[in-house]
Amino acid sequence: MKFRPAAFLSAIATLAATGAALVATPAAAGVTAEANVARSEGDWGGELAVGMPVISDGGFSITPAAGVFFHHRDHPGYFNDDSQCFSRDSGDRVSDGKCDNSGTRFFGKVEAMYRLPMALGFGVGARLIGDDLRAYGTVSMPILPRIDVKGNFGDHYLAAGLQARF
Repeated sequence: MKFRPAAFLSAIATLAATGAALVATPAAAGVTAEANVARSEGDWGGELAVGMPVISDGGFSITPAAGVFFHHRDHPGYFNDDSQCFSRDSGDRVSDGKCDNSGTRFFGKVEAMYRLPMALGFGVGARLIGDDLRAYGTVSMPILPRIDVKGNFGDHYLAAGLQARF
């Protein structure tokens, strides 16, 4: 998938509009938004996600979410020459997307978390990106009343960032 600035801005606008629409509804008092630095399947990047708890009882919650992972993509079989992209094997000119090192991948996830009042939260999650479903652990700690610092760790997945609850 070729990274295009217009697609990036469109994805951000869509996530923002979805979050705004969910916040505007009375039943959406539990909308979450995350921004993380992440390493997934060997690629470093950033991820943005929006979710909404389907179960929230006391400190326990189950939250499905959808997001976008922006990462650096390596294409060792192609090279740039005079602003044109070529295949290393054949020397033929190919689409510019083969030389673009930016990648975008959509993902879905669900987390089950238990949060102690004004203290540590911990839980487990599952993240589906492409054809890979990976389990992970998650931990969070409030730094402001509705903002947590959060970390996810699992097999071929590591992320750290901020989560806001609306």
